[in-house]
Amino acid sequence: MTTSLSHPQSTTLVYPSSDGNPVAETYLHLYALLVTLEVLKQYLRGRRATVLGNQFLYYAEGFPRLRVAPDVMVIFDVEPGGRDNYKIWEEKQVPVVIFEMTSKRTKNDDMVEKKTLYERLGVHEYWLFDPKGEWIKTQLRGYRLHGDRYQQITDGRSEPLQLRVEVENALIGFYREDTGEKLLIPEELADALQQERLAREQERLAREQERLAREQAEAQVERLKAQLRSLGVDPDTI
Repeated sequence: MTTSLSHPQSTTLVYPSSDGNPVAETYLHLYALLVTLEVLKQYLRGRRATVLGNQFLYYAEGFPRLRVAPDVMVIFDVEPGGRDNYKIWEEKQVPVVIFEMTSKRTKNDDMVEKKTLYERLGVHEYWLFDPKGEWIKTQLRGYRLHGDRYQQITDGRSEPLQLRVEVENALIGFYREDTGEKLLIPEELADALQQERLAREQERLAREQERLAREQAEAQVERLKAQLRSLGVDPDTI
């Protein structure tokens, strides 16, 4: 269910892109936010979708104060790329999945106000990740719309993203359902690229050694032929 209010004078209003507040409560929350954002951006690269992090989501045209700033939100069927803010009535699409990096301090807001709002807007899935395990013992909890109400997710997967979702220390781990392949976080991707570069360099060195060995063998043969010729023996007749 998609809900968006209208106001005839919305074109004269200003919709800020920042409120001056910190992006995240702690380093762990910030790191989880940034990694989730980057992993999902790479996963959806080439698709008509966007992933936004800590941008204002405006859901009521003409009412700039009616806004929320999800930590990470995924929107399908929109132009790729970043935005300073996201207005539902302009883009014509509601986020399909939202991730909030929650804490004991934000628990009530995340579980009451945001959960109620996202449910009303028709956000298909709402995930809460508690990197410190302050109030969610398993650190990760998800909700999926059934009709127009949220029910807790028990299958450990994000249906719209077609990804299996699990906790990996202080991060959310994502795995493709079709291949089982893990979506690498930036550090893992950098390590994989480094390993790939090392493997290519080792292959190059192996080819170079093989070439040198071949050239040395050919030179040895030529020296032996020259010695035979000096003795009056035609090496080609042997």
